[in-house]
Amino acid sequence: MILIMFFEFIISLTDVYIAGKLGKEYQAAVGFVSQVYFIFIVVVNAITMGTVAVVSRKWGEKNREELETTISSVFTLAVVAGIILSTLGVFFAKNITLKIPIEIHVRKIAAEFAFFYSFGIVFHYLLILSNGVLRSIKSVKKSLLTMFIVAVSNVALNFFFVFATPIGFRGVALSTAVSVFIGALINYLNLKTLVNRLVLKIYVIKKVLKIGIPSGILQIGWQLGSTVLFLIINSLKENRVEVMAAFTNGIRIEAAIYLPAFAFNMANAVIIGNLLGENKKKDAFKNGLVTAIMGTIVVTIMTIFIIIYAKSIAEFLSHNSVVINETIRYLYISMISEPFMAWGVILGGAMSGAGDTKTVMKNVLFSLWFIRIPLAFIFVSVLGFGASFIWWSMNISILIQCFLMTRQYWKKRWMEYVL
Repeated sequence: MILIMFFEFIISLTDVYIAGKLGKEYQAAVGFVSQVYFIFIVVVNAITMGTVAVVSRKWGEKNREELETTISSVFTLAVVAGIILSTLGVFFAKNITLKIPIEIHVRKIAAEFAFFYSFGIVFHYLLILSNGVLRSIKSVKKSLLTMFIVAVSNVALNFFFVFATPIGFRGVALSTAVSVFIGALINYLNLKTLVNRLVLKIYVIKKVLKIGIPSGILQIGWQLGSTVLFLIINSLKENRVEVMAAFTNGIRIEAAIYLPAFAFNMANAVIIGNLLGENKKKDAFKNGLVTAIMGTIVVTIMTIFIIIYAKSIAEFLSHNSVVINETIRYLYISMISEPFMAWGVILGGAMSGAGDTKTVMKNVLFSLWFIRIPLAFIFVSVLGFGASFIWWSMNISILIQCFLMTRQYWKKRWMEYVL
């Protein structure tokens, strides 16, 4: 799972890297379109979260007919949703992007990116969903091989389209669309015995969406929270641009730590789903804890490494002394909460695997919107304190989130969730 997350990280980083080679306007355009593209992907992420919980339970129950009906139904839903969004994107994304009030050169480039990215939406939907299904039926190695091929294809096609064809910068988006098509096709071949008919059972879709919608709300709420933090940083009295750059660098570095945390999160979801499907509740509770301990240890080791090499990492990402110093300060403060973040995230995966995504959503959004954002706003925008108080606000919210997740996990109500 860690390798799968790593390959996904490489795919997202390649577009930014290649765009950076072309110029800051291209890199800004990729960043802008990526934020919009994420909103479209939230839909399938929510469907996949519900699918993992339901399919892993059916796999544990060894109910072949119901398993095929569930997988076929979610695939049909993903195809329909993906085709609708792809079609809307191809016909309207370019014109809509050209009307957005951003710098004119960036806007024109972003419009071209939006047009080409739109072709890949339906295939990206199928790739994300099929990877979730493969995890749920204990075929994670097939998912790993697919993502390796997608990552290699994306890197190779980026260089080919951008630097060896007349398509030029548009190749950044086209390479993503083609590589996710390849991945979706491979995964379909892996699952074709389970996706054997076009069917859309309403009771299956209701189950999936009941679990998936809270996850989708959580992801949107988290993205909006990050945007608000940028606005709070913008209210600093001095060095606001440098602090924004440092914050950007810091969350990029943290993304490397999130890889194993979310890998263990997804693994825990499948493990819990399978064990509850076999009606082994005690084993589910025990294995959820063991997975959380293992993941927290891995994240703690990575955290220590980043603290030791914080200065070198910061200097690699920037040559501005103010940005470097603020990035180092951000890392020193934020790394304190990373093991607690990992513990909470992985226990959240266990509860999501049982289908209790509402509890996870409530805990995360409460710590974000009722702790982190208000504290950061009061410290910086009201009292006029420096950026370090934002970083400490983030730490406090993570500690509270960890406490809430642990308390809910020990109450064991999530094990009684009926699918």
